[in-house]
Amino acid sequence: MDSAPPSKPKRRPRYKGTHPRKFEEKYKELAPERYRDDVEKIKARGSTPAGTHRPICVSEILESLNPRPGETGLDATLGYGGHARELLNRIRPGGRLVALDQDPLERPKTEARLREAGFGAEELIVGPINFSRAWEFLRGQGVGPVDFVLADLGLSSMQIDDPGRGFTFKHEGPLDLRMNPKAGVPAAEWLAKIDEKELTQLLADNADEPHARQIAAALVRDRPKTTTQLADSIRGVLKTFSKNVREREGDTPIRRALQAIRIAINDEFGALDAFLSDLPHMLKPGGRAAILTFHSGEDRRVKKAFQAGERSGLYARVAPEPIRPSFEEQRANPRSKPAKLRWAIRSGRAAQEPDG
Repeated sequence: MDSAPPSKPKRRPRYKGTHPRKFEEKYKELAPERYRDDVEKIKARGSTPAGTHRPICVSEILESLNPRPGETGLDATLGYGGHARELLNRIRPGGRLVALDQDPLERPKTEARLREAGFGAEELIVGPINFSRAWEFLRGQGVGPVDFVLADLGLSSMQIDDPGRGFTFKHEGPLDLRMNPKAGVPAAEWLAKIDEKELTQLLADNADEPHARQIAAALVRDRPKTTTQLADSIRGVLKTFSKNVREREGDTPIRRALQAIRIAINDEFGALDAFLSDLPHMLKPGGRAAILTFHSGEDRRVKKAFQAGERSGLYARVAPEPIRPSFEEQRANPRSKPAKLRWAIRSGRAAQEPDG
């Protein structure tokens, strides 16, 4: 039989002007292995190439966790896999890393990259779940307590850059904001039902929004369905403020509103509370934990959980103060600026399993 004719290579997206503007047109950034030099130039300008993610506080995390050959660890939020790759390299030979991510769109891509880099099933186990169920997954895999645990709570750049996910207002996109687009309801649907009082409280609690009442009133009135509609509603509110307030705030209230709604529809605080409650059970005596946060509400929860664990004797030591990205990292990667890293070391005291 004649073999099938070879398929033609897919044409790259056409775009107007000298540089691609839309996410799907950035063919070089979306194929970083093929256009490595071009991608490095983008990084050198202090930008994160579209569709990729730059791991934050890598050296600080490695110092806190001190992963060693033969150890078993958990990366509770796999993302693009930058932290996982560094951890895997340090636990060779004989080590094993369990990595979790609930995002069904990005997780397979990350796993494929790590497999292609030579990390096989013996040393890397990937789980398709939210990190709130990490302890359940570890026990289900027969792994039990581990030597170290990492949780990077930041929104990944892959999610931010893709307008179809609804995490950015820079380009028109559906107001979705789900970490797992196959579960729950989109933000637009959620926003269509919430009342003004509840939304006001949510904007204040989840984003420390000083203009929560005015913004909530506008969003309930307009019930936006896209990210740019939400941005326009909030800009309409800002126009009623003084020039000094408008100049000081800029687009920050839009970012805070997206953050607050995202936290709500993904139950991010509830997931973090469940994870922190299970964390002592997941660590061996002497095990190390490191958690990277990007929001004051997250950091407060981690701080209080670690301090309570130290007082009760579950943790032998905890970070006295949060670790921030270096000045050089903040300059090279502006998305790292809000990050705070806290660590804890497990004591030998037994932790009581929660009822149920």
